[in-house]
Amino acid sequence: MAESRLEKLGTIFTRVQNLLRSGAMRESQKPIWYDVYAAFPPLREPTYRNIRPLVGKIKDTVPPILYPEDQIRAKFYEVYGAGSGIFELERSNYKSPCQRFVEKYNELKNKEGEMDEDLLFAETGKALLAEGLVLSRKGKKVAPRPPSTMPVLELQGLLQDKEDGTENPEQKTEPSEKPTEEPFPS
Repeated sequence: MAESRLEKLGTIFTRVQNLLRSGAMRESQKPIWYDVYAAFPPLREPTYRNIRPLVGKIKDTVPPILYPEDQIRAKFYEVYGAGSGIFELERSNYKSPCQRFVEKYNELKNKEGEMDEDLLFAETGKALLAEGLVLSRKGKKVAPRPPSTMPVLELQGLLQDKEDGTENPEQKTEPSEKPTEEPFPS
């Protein structure tokens, strides 16, 4: 059955009453509310009424609500992405990185006055970085280098330093590594 139209034909009370009278429902299966409803019937019988549609179309009275902060948030998520997407809801005073960005943006906008939006956006990112909030830009993820290429790249850097005549004292070879003579022919 796709849809039942029984609610249009009678009330739930009359349907249960007819099921009891016909024997389709036993007295032991009678709903709890049946005796109360029979003892105290409602003043107005609850019947199905088809609500007439109003003439013409109903107009939506709620206008679309957009705030200036919504544009900043949209640009934030476009540039920086959702990040980790983890919100600490246990702390009542927790502010998401996006919310902190919007607040700092508005603070700088009021402080600086008229300023290019792109420049203000960049300045907001720098200000939050100075406060300790690191925002990573959305984009291509750089895959880590395979371990086999790492020593070769370090050796190339050492060789370039030797050719320049300046050896970097921070990059000393570990005792486990064997120093090699020119791995690449000149």
